[in-house]
Amino acid sequence: MKLGAQSISLSVKNLEDSKAFYEKLGFTVFAGNTEQKYLIMKNENALIGLFQGMFQGNILTFNPGWDADANTLEHYDDVRVIQQHLKKEGVQLESEVDETTKGPGSITLFDPDGNAILIDQHV
Repeated sequence: MKLGAQSISLSVKNLEDSKAFYEKLGFTVFAGNTEQKYLIMKNENALIGLFQGMFQGNILTFNPGWDADANTLEHYDDVRVIQQHLKKEGVQLESEVDETTKGPGSITLFDPDGNAILIDQHV
């Protein structure tokens, strides 16, 4: 199963403070904007999303169809195919994508320790 680019989405208290901290670790702003209260930061292939006031807790995020530079991959597993596979394996999904649609969509699930996982396809 091809999950695409991987990042961690962090729920932050202060976007500017978090941005400054991760810049000290060598990350630079890759996408997003402070007015919308989120930034995607990058250090080589490492991606971190900083989100102020959008959700509680941190989320492991995968983006089917994208590489680490948000370029569309020629070959990838659509989120609906991933969803079908997970359901076949008995994985309980917190939210599902409508399998009659095409294009962008997402599913959410939790690992056995309660860590949130978002599989979020933008293409």
